[in-house]
Amino acid sequence: MAASRKTPPELADSLIQHWPDELSGLFAFEIGLSGGLDSVALLSLLCEARARLPQLRLSAVHVHHGLSPNADAWASHCQALCDALAVPLRVARVRVRAQAGEGLEAAARAARYAVYRQSTAQIVALAHHLDDQAETVLLQLLRGGGVKALAAMPAVRELDAGRLLWRPLLALTREQLEQYVRARGLAWVEDESNRDNRYRRNLLRNDILPRLERAVPHYRSHLARAAALQADAAAILDEVAAQDAASCRRGDGLDLARWQALSAPRQRQALLAWLGEQGWQSPEPAALHEFQRQLTQAGAASCPTLKLAGGLLFRFGGAIQAMPDLTPPSAGTCLPDLSGGRPLEVAEWGGWLEWERRPRGLADAVLAAGLTLLPRQGGEKLPAAAGRREVKDLLREAGLPPPLRQRWPLLYGADGQLLAVPGIAVSHTASAEPGWWPLWRPLPR
Repeated sequence: MAASRKTPPELADSLIQHWPDELSGLFAFEIGLSGGLDSVALLSLLCEARARLPQLRLSAVHVHHGLSPNADAWASHCQALCDALAVPLRVARVRVRAQAGEGLEAAARAARYAVYRQSTAQIVALAHHLDDQAETVLLQLLRGGGVKALAAMPAVRELDAGRLLWRPLLALTREQLEQYVRARGLAWVEDESNRDNRYRRNLLRNDILPRLERAVPHYRSHLARAAALQADAAAILDEVAAQDAASCRRGDGLDLARWQALSAPRQRQALLAWLGEQGWQSPEPAALHEFQRQLTQAGAASCPTLKLAGGLLFRFGGAIQAMPDLTPPSAGTCLPDLSGGRPLEVAEWGGWLEWERRPRGLADAVLAAGLTLLPRQGGEKLPAAAGRREVKDLLREAGLPPPLRQRWPLLYGADGQLLAVPGIAVSHTASAEPGWWPLWRPLPR
């Protein structure tokens, strides 16, 4: 829809004419209904579309944040409106608690989207419009956002598996929506918090943007066009980053040599793409740059690490790997018969015990007799060709970062003797020719 001066009857026509291809064959819609002007307009427009497209099944959801003394009245208003339009309404009551580093506004938004993800509809429709899009672009710019952030809000995106989020009003201004709602004789509620200029979006909306409009009357469409261009650029970056991550993949991690062959910006984007595929949150840009610097400049004996939300990113064995924070079991884990080099997932340790046939290793009889994984206690020594080696030295020399050394399992035999530090060393006195060499592969997220 172009941001033109459409009269109210034309808005529903335009909505149907510009129905997104992504919604083809989908008919169950749930409308996010706050009771404010924008969502009331969206509810009415989709009801008009339903009159012409009877296969549409509409419902609405009102999120009761409990933050305003008027919250109950808003829910009642939404119920009355939906009753009048024959649209089923669910009211979801949430408790909004700001987390560390998060404002109340962000916490309320997170609570709303959690409710939307619980929808049983195929599509959740939200009433963001052109003014909202312009505000979002400016806010992201003020936060120092990159191309993905400056792409602002897409018209259609995946909300979660099997469910889409649709913003059908992004090409319409708030003024157009108000004209439409007034022409329909519909009432809406006003959230008193929208007048509070302590919130940055309200400061933009109430103070800065009216002055900007006097100087640049078409700023909304200009910013929306800029957002669309940034969305294209972000899509290209995502494609290249996914290709780079795939070309660098090595088991559960990224091959360090192939990753270092990329340019510095592509290194960062490939790493972020791979982390996203694994389900990790993106680290802060400054922390990512520092980790990249360490990977590039640190010597082979160093252990660059980056703390992730709930995990650790590190270099090990010529690869970049990530693993979740896990506290190793306080007691040992008895293993079944692993003769023949049978691999085993040991969930409580967060990894796989695998085997590789080598000129020297553990005999099948040892694997069959009963093995145990035990956590480090300190002071362990492993028999070597010449004397005994401290386990802590073996772990350090292998390049394991300190947090990983504390949780690396040790393999003991049925007689209680230390047989191996998996993936690093095997007891010289317990090894046979040929034999099985134990490997430890931490599970990804």
